[in-house]
Amino acid sequence: MTDPGKVIGFLDLAGLWDPSLALVMGGAIAVALPGFAWARRRGRTWLGQPLTLPAAGRIDRRLVLGSLTFGAGWGLAGFCPGPALVSVAAGQPKAAVFVLAMLAGMAVYECLESHVFSR
Repeated sequence: MTDPGKVIGFLDLAGLWDPSLALVMGGAIAVALPGFAWARRRGRTWLGQPLTLPAAGRIDRRLVLGSLTFGAGWGLAGFCPGPALVSVAAGQPKAAVFVLAMLAGMAVYECLESHVFSR
């Protein structure tokens, strides 16, 4: 997942599609599902704090726009946030540019959230 060529190959449905990342995602989901099911039944964290899982069930405009923005960035850059951090640590300059742009986008969002959207 740290190879942008692999990510772009996965997203290229009309060209030479590379389904290998689907196996990675499927494996991650298979590992996470039992943990989330178990956590949902617990009610408390291991440290005794109340366990609150997201309860939102509706799809709204902000979710759709955020998903489209995330997907466009992923497709254009070939990096997802987590693997991009690994790539920065491995010394990939393109990943460093992506992470800086991601952090700038997060800062812009925070400014908009606190000044524009909160009104």
